[in-house]
Amino acid sequence: MTAVTEAPKREHHTIADFYHERTHFNFIDRSWRWVLLSGTLILISVLAFAVRGLNLGIDFEGGTQWQFTVSSGSASVNDVRDVMSKLGLKDAKVLILGDDSVRVQSKDLSSVEQERVSAALAKYGNIDIQEVLVKSVGPTWGDKVSSKALQALIVFFVVIALYLTVRFEWRMALAAIIAVIHDIIITVGVYAITQFEVTPATVVAFLTILGYSLYDTVVVFDKVRDNQARIGTERGDTYSAMVNRSLNQVLMRSINTSLVAVLPVASLLFVGTYLLGGLVLRDFALALFVGLTVGAYSSIFVATPVLAWLKEREPRYRALRARAEVDLARRPAPAVASVETPVETPVVIDDISDVEDMPDALDVEEVPAAATSAPAPAPRSSPTTPSAAPTSSRGSVTPRPRQQRGKKRR
Repeated sequence: MTAVTEAPKREHHTIADFYHERTHFNFIDRSWRWVLLSGTLILISVLAFAVRGLNLGIDFEGGTQWQFTVSSGSASVNDVRDVMSKLGLKDAKVLILGDDSVRVQSKDLSSVEQERVSAALAKYGNIDIQEVLVKSVGPTWGDKVSSKALQALIVFFVVIALYLTVRFEWRMALAAIIAVIHDIIITVGVYAITQFEVTPATVVAFLTILGYSLYDTVVVFDKVRDNQARIGTERGDTYSAMVNRSLNQVLMRSINTSLVAVLPVASLLFVGTYLLGGLVLRDFALALFVGLTVGAYSSIFVATPVLAWLKEREPRYRALRARAEVDLARRPAPAVASVETPVETPVVIDDISDVEDMPDALDVEEVPAAATSAPAPAPRSSPTTPSAAPTSSRGSVTPRPRQQRGKKRR
């Protein structure tokens, strides 16, 4: 009899495994790694926000903004700050856009003070005063923009929670919202660390990335719901194991969707902003790039593990896990190698003469090749009288003669 050993799963995957959805990554059982990674990123983001805060644009804080382009040479932040300091505006924010474009933001000033600053900046840039663009935003309008953005975010959460609860269930809705909050905190942390200006375009980008993050999460949850109907059909199956299979089945789709979404945004951010000088869309592109990247991560490593953790608390799936642990404990250990075991074939003898012709085959046991040097035992002699033959079963070492078997039948 041959014991067949089950082929172990490969530790490394090939490109064909991803393409044909043959991956077997263990996402759920190693979720502590993703908790550690996400917790570290969230902690860094919260500390950066608490220490440095956000660089809110003029649309949120209110004030006056000047923007101009120097006629020759390149602009310097220190030189522009010196010009503003002579006018008593030491707290002005100076931003160099490219090499020769300058943006200056300060507190709200009167029209006379604005004209005086415009004249000083025109003199610095060696341009006419009409070439200095002035934009004034009141603090009331900035507060209105902030409140509208917060209202839009709250409405977004409520609508998404209702939709996911109706479409799936409340646990999936809760897991998806946790993943979205995770994405928002990390994106805000990136803005706090880099001190990029937060503008209304940034708010629009926030809402865009939230929609994308939920789209990828819904794709994964839809596959989980399809496989949930077949849970328990395999021996030792659990809800977490089913979720892990679902993640591997949609992994290639998630990677393709993320790449298709991130590559155009990356080109807009790096090529359009830093190579071609399109700085107007930089804030929007940065929020999109960070949000899409973090959203692709959270749909697999945050939302789905949270869902598995919530579902494993249900009595049905707790009992399923307990049964799986019992089955795993009863399962025998797999054979290390294939072993060939010889099978004994019974010998049927019809005539006593057959015993006389092959006594060695019946009386001498087969010994391994390593023990061939040992002397073989002497063969037994066949019985001379019918009365001496033992009454053993058919196929024994010394069978009965044919005459005695015939009498017993009669």
